[in-house]
Amino acid sequence: MLAARRARSAAKKAATAEGRLPKRDEASADRAAHGNMPGPARRRAVERPQATMGSAGDSGRRPYRDGSLRQTRQVGIDQDAMRANGMLTLDAERSVIAEEFRLVKRPLLLKAFAEGDEKIRHGNLIMVSSGRPGEGKTFCAVNLAMSIALERDLTVMLIDADVAKPSVPSTLGFEAELGLIDLIADDGLDVSDVLVRTDIENLTVLPAGRPHHLATELLASERMEQLIVELAERYPDRVIIIDSSPVLMSSVPGVLALYVGQIVFVVQAEKSTQTSIDAGLGLISACENIYLLLNKTRSIGGSEKFGAYYGYYR
Repeated sequence: MLAARRARSAAKKAATAEGRLPKRDEASADRAAHGNMPGPARRRAVERPQATMGSAGDSGRRPYRDGSLRQTRQVGIDQDAMRANGMLTLDAERSVIAEEFRLVKRPLLLKAFAEGDEKIRHGNLIMVSSGRPGEGKTFCAVNLAMSIALERDLTVMLIDADVAKPSVPSTLGFEAELGLIDLIADDGLDVSDVLVRTDIENLTVLPAGRPHHLATELLASERMEQLIVELAERYPDRVIIIDSSPVLMSSVPGVLALYVGQIVFVVQAEKSTQTSIDAGLGLISACENIYLLLNKTRSIGGSEKFGAYYGYYR
């Protein structure tokens, strides 16, 4: 018997060397690789694709179909730079600007989560815009998002929809290649592919994305409508802030006004004219809930200004 077994082994090796040995069937290969596993675990091991180890430089990120890598999924916010620019940070809960944006956000949140007769469609979708560039809409949008992120029971998503001059990532101190335009243009992308998580627990950012020659048409497309409706309805505790382009510079805010529940229209003190304000409001009148936010005001009445009361506790 031993001699016969050795003979079969020798013949098998000879056949393998000559390439005549038939390929094992899939069931045999399965048993050989996972024979000691229980049935369900064996099936999962066979069905699960092998992970490909990335290089140290790309941290194993999966490539897109065009070969580019998925962007970093979590970033740190440069709160030192924001503080230096007079913006709201997490350690400034008793500052003047923190108090000012508490006043700004409160009526917006009341509308966003109203019930019964007070409930409005997509109240948690809030667009921030202005009549012309330079009036401070991104400053207000970022500060509003930061203020809402301080809420204990809410999350906030900040969308940079000013695709011509995106500035939300640079304001927060990070870089992002992909974003909103890529998501709309490529049906193969999901929100989770381009969404950027920050080190502020309740804040995520959807950047503007790469430049596109049809960016305006994409933002006015049916896919954009489907996207923002989905974002508004997927998470009931999420507030979505959309930093849009200036109303008098682009047709995009007028389109977005059809879908959002509330609009914050930023007006620059001593610069915005009544004519530009009226014209801008007329272009976004499809939204019934519009608030005017006066920005860049100068302090009046010496050192006593809103929020200064908190200085007594320091």
